[in-house]
Amino acid sequence: MIISGQGKKAGKPAKKYSQAARLHDVIRILEARYGASVDELATECCVTRRTVYRDLQAISDAGYPLVGERQDDGVVIYRFITGFKQAPPITFSLEELMTLHLCRGQLSFLAGTPFQDDLDAIFSRIHSSLPPRSVAHLERIAETGAPKFQGGHDYSKKRDLLSALRRALLFQNRVDLTYKPAKRSSEVYRFDPYRLLFFDGALYVGGYAHNRQGLRLFLVDRLLNVSVLDERFEVPEGFTTEQLTGHAFGLIDEQLFALKIRFSREVAYLIAERIWAPDQSLVENSDGSLTLEFSASGEREILAWLYSYLPHVEVLAPVELRHKFHQGIDQAHNQSQQAQF
Repeated sequence: MIISGQGKKAGKPAKKYSQAARLHDVIRILEARYGASVDELATECCVTRRTVYRDLQAISDAGYPLVGERQDDGVVIYRFITGFKQAPPITFSLEELMTLHLCRGQLSFLAGTPFQDDLDAIFSRIHSSLPPRSVAHLERIAETGAPKFQGGHDYSKKRDLLSALRRALLFQNRVDLTYKPAKRSSEVYRFDPYRLLFFDGALYVGGYAHNRQGLRLFLVDRLLNVSVLDERFEVPEGFTTEQLTGHAFGLIDEQLFALKIRFSREVAYLIAERIWAPDQSLVENSDGSLTLEFSASGEREILAWLYSYLPHVEVLAPVELRHKFHQGIDQAHNQSQQAQF
């Protein structure tokens, strides 16, 4: 945020106290009210307008979510975004530090993005207060790895785009984003970003798309451009992430249907180890197989999940999904046969 100011008003006495104390006063005033103008802050702190502009810049640089909004009369009111309160100093137990390091190890797909820079800065501050031996011990315990050929997303080329998204999310600025779905032409959306979601190693941004007059999820990989606008928005009271994802087995919320699947004895223990849906019903059969029932949407994600358990899975319902499941198996078999000739 770049702020320019004017000189001291004639006859205004300067208050003699440190910048730290003055910044504390400015923050206190902005927290106690909906906001304040530069003239109001200059009067209450007994300093010049130029000093107020410098203080506002320092507060913004320190990471406070400060925004300036021009009123109908042309006066700019500075305030913190809705719901912000100054956080007190935070301390961590050794167990909590271990958990933080463990979580950090799962976010390798953020390499090359501004989020990775933020993580590095956070852990640099944490490590500066710990003995080197403790840091090495925590890093060693939380060291994680992944299969080499699992596949992943490279977001380093989206660095500038993600920086713009981060700012829009923090300060609740409306954006114009250009999105290109697979095998379709690109389209520009006027968009209010509500959430940044992590799913299956990928980044999604969810919010309200004005073009479609509804909630939408966009895969960051397919974003071509993000322009942050001066317009601001408010997240609707009571909004939850579930309103974006619904009953989706993955993230794509489509028509909801009731699933009934039988897993053979060979993989039954793998199914029993996890909760697949809040409304699931799991029945053990006499032959050691399991019958799993739950409601979900997202046909493509469900089929991909079922194929991963072949040949130990059978779709019992719905009939339409059973048909598509066998159709996919037949197609794969035919392609394999053709490849041999």
